[in-house]
Amino acid sequence: MAPHHDLRIIRHERQAYPESVAEQERCVAEVLAGASPPCVILTEHPPTYTIGTSGSMRDVLKREVNDVTIEVHETGRGGEVTYHGPGQLVVYVIADIRAERDLHLHVWRLEEMVIRTLADFGIQAGRNRRGIGVWVDDRKIAAVGVRCRKWVTFHGIALNIAPDLAHFQGIVPCGMRDAPVTSMRELGVAAGRVEVERALAPHARALFASVVS
Repeated sequence: MAPHHDLRIIRHERQAYPESVAEQERCVAEVLAGASPPCVILTEHPPTYTIGTSGSMRDVLKREVNDVTIEVHETGRGGEVTYHGPGQLVVYVIADIRAERDLHLHVWRLEEMVIRTLADFGIQAGRNRRGIGVWVDDRKIAAVGVRCRKWVTFHGIALNIAPDLAHFQGIVPCGMRDAPVTSMRELGVAAGRVEVERALAPHARALFASVVS
């Protein structure tokens, strides 16, 4: 197969979680058929808890937080339970890794995309031995969950820009009761989603557009 040197970026202001999964499924089918280059979907969800293949409802402690009812959806991605909501940028990456067949490298790229983006805003972030994702010291600022079908990936990484961090109290995030989450706003960066997307886009292209199929 020929290399893909393009990356399609799709942006949604806000999207219901099931609608987003359906769109990812369509993109995966298009990439597998050779009808589309890899793509990145930038979106935001209403308050939602998602349960990955390693999680269970036991990790959903409550669905009412600060008078907000939070949706719960089981999903086929890897990982346990996480939160999505307003103020969080969710980056779904549909990448063709049939030549590489290396999910660890794909996860590294997802993390690296966010680490480089945060560096643009003066936040020194990195990886942590406690688990995948992006961390600032011992606080997680971005969670990763990936699924792969015939070596085409979907799902991705969620970066906390300025979400209501109290909503994480309704779950055991990523299976870790003692690993607090943080956000760009909590760290003193008053960036908005549009600014963060503009910073992230070139890093996404650098890391994912040249992946060969």
